[in-house]
Amino acid sequence: MIEVTPRKLENIIVPIPPLEEQARIVAILDRFDTLTTDITNGLPAEITARQKQYEYYRDRLLTFPVKQTSIS
Repeated sequence: MIEVTPRKLENIIVPIPPLEEQARIVAILDRFDTLTTDITNGLPAEITARQKQYEYYRDRLLTFPVKQTSIS
């Protein structure tokens, strides 16, 4: 069993990257967040739009007027 005491916690050194590196990490995480949000929101909207587009053109094709030709 590990004993954790305030005195032992005071002696732990936690390395913190330089501010420039922290900014780089934040930028990467922000881009990742944007991508996941785009996928979560944008992809279902895009699928819905493509389904509506498919239905529109399918219906147009199925209701295309047929020309009558007379045989003389």
